[in-house]
Amino acid sequence: MKLIFVLFDSLVRNALGAYGSRWVPTPNFDRFARRAVVFDNHWAGSLPCMPARREMHTGRYNFLHRGWGPLEPFDRSCFARLGAAGVYTHLVSDHFHYFEDGGATYHQRYDSWDFIRGQENDKWKAMVQPPIERFRKMYDPRNYTIPGDRKRMMHCITREFIKDEEDFPCVKCFRGGLEFLDRNRHADQWLLQIECFDPHEPFFAPRRFRDAAGVDDSHPILDWPRYDAVVEDALACEQMRANFGALVRMCDHYFGELLDYMDRHAMWDDTALVLSTDHGFLLSEHDWWGKCRMPFYNEVAHIPLMIHTPASRAYAGRRCASLTQTIDLAPTLLGCFGLEPEAQTTGCSLLPLLAEDRALREVALYGIFGGSLNVTDGRYTFFHYPAELSGEGLYEYTLMPTHMNRMFPVSQLLGATLGRAFDFTQGVRPLRIPALREGERPELNGGFLDARSMLFDLDADYAQNHPIERPDVVARLLAAAGVAMARHDAPQEIFERYRLPRAAAAA
Repeated sequence: MKLIFVLFDSLVRNALGAYGSRWVPTPNFDRFARRAVVFDNHWAGSLPCMPARREMHTGRYNFLHRGWGPLEPFDRSCFARLGAAGVYTHLVSDHFHYFEDGGATYHQRYDSWDFIRGQENDKWKAMVQPPIERFRKMYDPRNYTIPGDRKRMMHCITREFIKDEEDFPCVKCFRGGLEFLDRNRHADQWLLQIECFDPHEPFFAPRRFRDAAGVDDSHPILDWPRYDAVVEDALACEQMRANFGALVRMCDHYFGELLDYMDRHAMWDDTALVLSTDHGFLLSEHDWWGKCRMPFYNEVAHIPLMIHTPASRAYAGRRCASLTQTIDLAPTLLGCFGLEPEAQTTGCSLLPLLAEDRALREVALYGIFGGSLNVTDGRYTFFHYPAELSGEGLYEYTLMPTHMNRMFPVSQLLGATLGRAFDFTQGVRPLRIPALREGERPELNGGFLDARSMLFDLDADYAQNHPIERPDVVARLLAAAGVAMARHDAPQEIFERYRLPRAAAAA
């Protein structure tokens, strides 16, 4: 078996023609959909970037026990397990969070890896005296605070070194993936992961894609919306959405080059291809930009997944309606190579669903550590907020106390005690560390917005514009959520936080 796993970041479902969009032309994503099984009811789990990747490695929710952080010593990575079973694994990625404190244990689970520099605020190029005044003229202050915003300032410097299309990290990612295939496509038993940070913000694409998307380069650059309410005028919103559309066009084009390569070398008969993302993004829908701070609308949580395997060629183009999640990727990748998931895995292999729909779960949970508990059965979604959103009574369970790009501060570590062992920690008792607001958790920076518990009927209101009152549905969803939390051995305080009794876990 040979497998290519293509992972984009923030590839919103409603920008893909295969999911009904007419906003951005995506001929190559749509072309793959005709070869693959398309999952229509696929959902994120833990957000954002690295919490989602921990789920991809372990097949378990992250957000019930901790926030952003590395793989733990007791975590069982499916990629490490594949390597131990004789499957060669290779990662090509420009996702710079792998090389920050809070993601530094993921890439080492592969047999080899190729890291492409230059995305977002990757600390790549040194410029001791940057041209501040020129930057102020180039970049719109509604997106860029120059020089006060360190992240955006770093990106402005990086952008000075990305001029031609071949310089863009996404292009280099696919070039690196094709290089791997040139050297190894005749071998057997390998997994190649091509992982692109795009179309994550900032929405910076080569000129030909910006021109095609209608970006007006005569104005200061508007391509990095802040995670907050929409306050910009219609023209500014249009330009930011156009810049995002340009990135999607680029991702589609280079994904198409991979499809062309597979066509030329007749790889469809012996190579599986899996396409997905970690989460979506609000692009002014519901009057929001971003994710995580505001409610987890479908634009963020309902995500694309398409799978082709040599054994499923007869089912090319079929749609799967079963309720699936990010936690299902690990057992699916293992299953492609004939391996069973670990007993502690709570996700399910999706390979049987390529031929026919079947029920895997009653509900899917998704969210961010400390935020709302979101639950869907595919028909209804419920955003369930705790009575108090502060960190009071909330703990992170970890042996790797790091946030996104920094270690836990000593002030937070002073409150650490030894927690209990969970069913996935191999008998190890992790640290139990108070999740303080001053702990600099990225998900609490600035606080949560519009923290209302709301129920939506997706059949009648997929856009989630009209909350409904159905106490019976809410009670059913929360009861099922309690069972799912018990199955993931969630800490007792999580049940208390969301005002749920600790249910018996389903077998």
